[in-house]
Amino acid sequence: MNAEELRTYCLAKPGAWPDEPWEGDSVAKVGDKIFAFLGSSSVGLKCGRTREEADELLARYPADAAKMAYIGRSGWNTVQLGGAIPDDEVYELIDWSYDTVVAKLPKRLRP
Repeated sequence: MNAEELRTYCLAKPGAWPDEPWEGDSVAKVGDKIFAFLGSSSVGLKCGRTREEADELLARYPADAAKMAYIGRSGWNTVQLGGAIPDDEVYELIDWSYDTVVAKLPKRLRP
C-alpha cells in the first residue's frame, strides 16, 4: 500500500472527508472527528480501546508500529506502510479505527 492508496481507501468510507487541521498534516475525518492521520509512509490510527489493547500491535510488529505522541495513551498508534504489517491488516486497522470513531459520534453526525 502506498500513500495514495491509503488516502483513497480512507476517503471512500461513508461520510469521510479530508482535512488539514495543522499546516502540512493531512487527516481523514468522519463527522468532526479524525479517524486516520495520513502520512507519506505511515498512518496514525486508533488501534485499541485502551493503551493495553493498542500495545498488542506493537508487540507483534515492533519495527513497524509505534505509540503516537500525545494521543498514544488513548490507543492511537503509527503504522508504517510497506513494512512487515500486511496490507490487509492495515486495511482492517483502518476499518476498526473508522468504526470506533463513528460509534462515538452523536447520531446526528453519523453517516
